[in-house]
Amino acid sequence: MADSLPALMVESLVAAAFLGAAIAAFRSTLWIVVAAPTAHGVFDLAHGRFVANPGVPVWWPAFCLAYDVAAAAYLAWLLLNRRVRADAT
Repeated sequence: MADSLPALMVESLVAAAFLGAAIAAFRSTLWIVVAAPTAHGVFDLAHGRFVANPGVPVWWPAFCLAYDVAAAAYLAWLLLNRRVRADAT
């Protein structure tokens, strides 16, 4: 969006890490899926300190943090109330 190759490279590495966490979670436990969006929301809140990306809107970090933490909390509630199984089997 902002013609920033370095930002694209850093964003791609972060995306690959979260993709790896998702694969690990679905092969082992969904609790990793609870942790990953929470970590992603915190990362987005501090995003500007790590990645200079002028294509990110000012409101995005707070929105992403709120959405990610809410989604993680809902999945944690489902797991704790045994509405969804946490293990891969």
